[in-house]
Amino acid sequence: MVSTIQNTDVKQKDTDRAVVVAVSSRAVFESGAGDDVFGVGVAFPLLQALQRVNERLLEENPAESLLFDVILITTDSQQQQQSSRIISSTRHYGLEVSRFCFSSEEDFIESLLKNNVQLFLSTDRNEGPQASQKGVFSALLDQQTAFCPPEQLRVMFCGDAVIRPDTGPMPASRQAAQSFSAQLGEMRQRFGMLDSPLSIVLVTSYGGRDSCGDALRTLRSRSVSVDEAYCLAGAARGPILSLLRPHFLLSDGFSGLEE
Repeated sequence: MVSTIQNTDVKQKDTDRAVVVAVSSRAVFESGAGDDVFGVGVAFPLLQALQRVNERLLEENPAESLLFDVILITTDSQQQQQSSRIISSTRHYGLEVSRFCFSSEEDFIESLLKNNVQLFLSTDRNEGPQASQKGVFSALLDQQTAFCPPEQLRVMFCGDAVIRPDTGPMPASRQAAQSFSAQLGEMRQRFGMLDSPLSIVLVTSYGGRDSCGDALRTLRSRSVSVDEAYCLAGAARGPILSLLRPHFLLSDGFSGLEE
């Protein structure tokens, strides 16, 4: 059973152009904190960053329709019993959430598909792979997301996945990844080199400069320009992650910063 509530406080996005991002409510709010509203979770700065991109896009062009359309997905039974609290918490913090979806853990994939979700973000290591297997592009959020900047959305591409050769028919999750990447690249083109609310970073963990160059060319062929590129050549990814503080990592289907 899936229940969807539209947020009447927010102007709804153009369904043909908006980039639909679903975030687990457990990642956004912490249960049990406060009387009337939930405390903020690790994904709170992420939602603020998504909102900042939208604000800047509309400042550049008030008629802009290529915007992030944010949905909160709730599968936690305890939070579902407090659905009004989730909605009031969203209003309290001024978060631009278009819809609230409440479903069981068994039916949450249905809520993603019904809402044409293009990126699903969760702190649950089980939900992400399940969504990816059904063709919904997904990424894992972790505790480090709580320390990411709220004023700029920072997205990291896994260059090793970008240049991975296709063997046979392309999986639905990879098709979804390429589609989302193209939309993200189009958004980035709306801003100049300096003071952009959206930063795209490429990191290749293996191989040398040629691998990084191949990944750059592949992304450019999909109209994705990156702000920074790093070739780690087998070095640990931890130090560069702590420096760049990306909100999430984009790979093929399901990915996490810790991987």
